[in-house]
Amino acid sequence: MGRHTTIIELTDDQLKYVKKMRKAKSTCQTLRSRCQIFLDLDVNHGKQFTCEQCAHSNGISIKTVYTAIQNYATNGLEKALTLNRGEGSNHSRRKVDGRAEANIIKLACGPAPEGHSRWTLRLLADKSRIVLDEPVSKSTIGNVLKKTNFGRTKANTGASPTKKMPNS
Repeated sequence: MGRHTTIIELTDDQLKYVKKMRKAKSTCQTLRSRCQIFLDLDVNHGKQFTCEQCAHSNGISIKTVYTAIQNYATNGLEKALTLNRGEGSNHSRRKVDGRAEANIIKLACGPAPEGHSRWTLRLLADKSRIVLDEPVSKSTIGNVLKKTNFGRTKANTGASPTKKMPNS
């Protein structure tokens, strides 16, 4: 990697915006790192770091610093401080919605299919493909059941836990 030729010059308003964004609790770690990169490399305010010093002090790779600088040079500060996640990204949409989760749990709470003592993830995946009209992977079904603290191996597979009666 060669030296970058883009100089980051933040105005006073941009500096306030970057500092405010870096301190906000709702800002993710990726954007906080980008904010810190722009603050460290700004030539107008404070001391300026080199790319290597910036990467070392923030605990990020030099490639991340160069990517942030490139993004700033081509798109500007506003675009550089936004996450560009596509529609197919894991972070942009959930695998199953609440309706599908409810149907999966309803299936798992019901009686096991003929010839099986209990539901398996593979059986639930096959059956949910029919019920939901869309394929759902075994790992997604496992995550749904794990989230609801549902155990497929317990003797009682009902949705509500059994109450223990005191001995008389």
